[in-house]
Amino acid sequence: MLRRTLMAASRSTGVRKAVETVPVSRRVVARFIAGTRTEDALHAARHLMAEGFAVSLDRLGENTRDRAGAEAARTACTDLLQALARTGLAARTEISVKLSALGQLLPRDGQRTALDNARAVCEAARAAGTTVTLDMEDHTTTDSTLAVARALREDFPDLGVVLQAALLRTEGDCRDLAGPGSRVRLCKGAYDEPASVAHRTRRETDLAYVRCLGILMAGRGYPMVATHDPRLIRITKTLALGHGRAPGAYEHQMLYGIRPEEQLRLAAAGETVRIYVPYGDDWYGYFMRRLAERPANLVFFLRALATRG
Repeated sequence: MLRRTLMAASRSTGVRKAVETVPVSRRVVARFIAGTRTEDALHAARHLMAEGFAVSLDRLGENTRDRAGAEAARTACTDLLQALARTGLAARTEISVKLSALGQLLPRDGQRTALDNARAVCEAARAAGTTVTLDMEDHTTTDSTLAVARALREDFPDLGVVLQAALLRTEGDCRDLAGPGSRVRLCKGAYDEPASVAHRTRRETDLAYVRCLGILMAGRGYPMVATHDPRLIRITKTLALGHGRAPGAYEHQMLYGIRPEEQLRLAAAGETVRIYVPYGDDWYGYFMRRLAERPANLVFFLRALATRG
């Protein structure tokens, strides 16, 4: 119920205005978001790389409703990639992109617009010497996102794609995407999906995650294991060993600001750990999904509000 309430709040204009105008919000948000400017993102990437991490940068923004906004999102991504190349950060820093930011939801030719813009971003990534991962959004966009991914992979076989274990369809998608060279980020899923398409309990989702992860580990691609759950992290190691995968044949992915001690522990143990670093002004939707995912994040936020004086 709490998660459903927070997800509903993430779509509420009134709640958004209230949260964004509370002065303490910005200070709390800084725990999960690197800043608003490209320079902030580059600074965070440089710091994380110095600690032994790989990085995935995400300029926040989604649900673009006009072509000008989609073109602006594409330009922001290509500018970021050029900055990564100039600063020497591209070797261990990729970018994550939401297709809805690139025009996927436009009423006319949205998928084609998103594909064309994503292709330009992938070309810029190749020029910079890095890669792109397509983020997954709610279930209504899954078919479109995977269609765009298939088209892009004809020219950019190193393109990454995200799958959400909470969706009932995802085991089949894992089988389809477990081939040679395929990069798949497996997460639980941060959207409040209906029972007709998704598992609705934590136990069901966790079991589905393990099944999906087993498919990816048994395949010939490169699994990117996106979870902070200690049990799933332990299971990841067991599955990797069982399928003959050494560290470097898969990677852990964790969110900026969440369980940093565990991030350091895994890196010190020789695991490849990539930190997902969001930045930008459009932080509200991302922030509310993080609160919905982990009660500890909500407690942190409420404690900060209570002590803001």
